[in-house]
Amino acid sequence: VQLVESGGGLVHTGDSLNLSCAATGPAFKSYAMGWFRQALGGEREFVAAMSWSGGVILYGDSVKGRFTISRGNAKSMGYLQMNRLKPDVSAGYYCVVDTSSRTMAAGRGDYWGQGTQVTVSA
Repeated sequence: VQLVESGGGLVHTGDSLNLSCAATGPAFKSYAMGWFRQALGGEREFVAAMSWSGGVILYGDSVKGRFTISRGNAKSMGYLQMNRLKPDVSAGYYCVVDTSSRTMAAGRGDYWGQGTQVTVSA
């Protein structure tokens, strides 16, 4: 599985962004997919994950209520809608797939994209 993220950029506090993840490879539909982020000089942080069916959705505590994960299996796409952005969410955002959304919530993933940068100005 190869993953390519898009949709990042420079925005202002309070703005919204919708990140996209385009997956290639026939196995995407059977994988859980998720998002991680890593700020410059910081540790990698779990953001959100969704099972292949959408029946399991998990969020990191810091993004609950502000971010929404979704996926479109027919088009092998994943999304992360980010609302009410603040400077503290500035980071590289990475799309990840794994056999289990719970494994991703524990900080691991089988396949990783190259990331898209999100920068929120005050």
